[in-house]
Amino acid sequence: MATLTSTANPPTTRARASRSERLAPAAFLLPAVLVVLFVSIFPLLLSLFLSLSRLRFEAGGLKVQFVGLDNYRKLLFGSEQKVLFGTIATPSLVGWVVLGAVAFLMLAAVYRAIRDARSGRAVVGRALAGMMLIGLTYLVVASLLAPEGRPGTMVVTMLYVIVGITLQYLIGLGLALLCAQQLPGRRFFRVVFLLPMMITPVGVGYLFRMLADTNKGPLEPLWVALGMQDFAWSNNAWGARIAVMIGDIWQWTPFMFIVLLAAIEGQEVEPVEAAIVDGASHWDIFRHITLPAILPVSTTLILIRMIEAFKIIDLPNILTNGGPGTATETMTLYAYRIWRALDIGGSAAIAYLLLFLVTFFATLYVRALRGRVSTVR
Repeated sequence: MATLTSTANPPTTRARASRSERLAPAAFLLPAVLVVLFVSIFPLLLSLFLSLSRLRFEAGGLKVQFVGLDNYRKLLFGSEQKVLFGTIATPSLVGWVVLGAVAFLMLAAVYRAIRDARSGRAVVGRALAGMMLIGLTYLVVASLLAPEGRPGTMVVTMLYVIVGITLQYLIGLGLALLCAQQLPGRRFFRVVFLLPMMITPVGVGYLFRMLADTNKGPLEPLWVALGMQDFAWSNNAWGARIAVMIGDIWQWTPFMFIVLLAAIEGQEVEPVEAAIVDGASHWDIFRHITLPAILPVSTTLILIRMIEAFKIIDLPNILTNGGPGTATETMTLYAYRIWRALDIGGSAAIAYLLLFLVTFFATLYVRALRGRVSTVR
């Protein structure tokens, strides 16, 4: 009996030890997982419930009424449709050309998927993405590039994102290439170029609000010399949009600059030296060596900046208050405005529409550049 007991205990002990080793990682990770769920997942689910509800503040407290998709219907097809989409009109010739080019590219992408014998899910996915992009392009050209059109908050947001990120990347890349050269004073300008990023967006808004003031601002002599003392940026739709985009570009170009500078200075020196010995020009070195080397970093950089740019609210709120009318109002500012009007459900619905828009563009961007980045690597 003693022999049986002594031979049975070791396997039991080993089983308990192995079970403890399997449960130990879960025990250590569980608190962190619970914190993540509480901080991120719970607010996401709560805001989804709020977007499907209508909240009313009454004398006895707060009344929550489930209304289903009514908040989304009001935004997409109801009374708030013009604020979100703007006034749709017949596009101009340039608008039709842009729409035709996008439609051709989307049809070509679907054709390539069919030709490469990809799965049916991939073909359907490309077709749906193409239809979505064509619809968004028509919304842009029928409101922004139409003589009688007026862009809504969705188009204004996409305008800020596309124009802002393009100019921020190009200017940041140019400054990074300049500061990567052995020029006198480049350390000083590296610090100067980073100063805008250290200012809060609210401070940038007030700064450009003073600079754009043609009557009392510090640039008043310049506006008088140009004959623009009677011109008000905030009363002109495109003038106000340009002022917001200039402020956004001024603030976020340093972010592009510092990351691209680190990527350029971190590339291998041997290929560049070999190209110089072979007589390659500066453009050839940039095109065939530097640009492929910084392409993976650029892809991630633009993706991060894109996600952040869709949430722009400080500059249009401080600089123009979304005006004139709703000419500079973004989707985030629109959600904030109706939230202040105690339409909590409508504000949450706008936030989820913005989430869908950001996810669509981010996925489209990643899929479009995934093949090129993997080829470079």
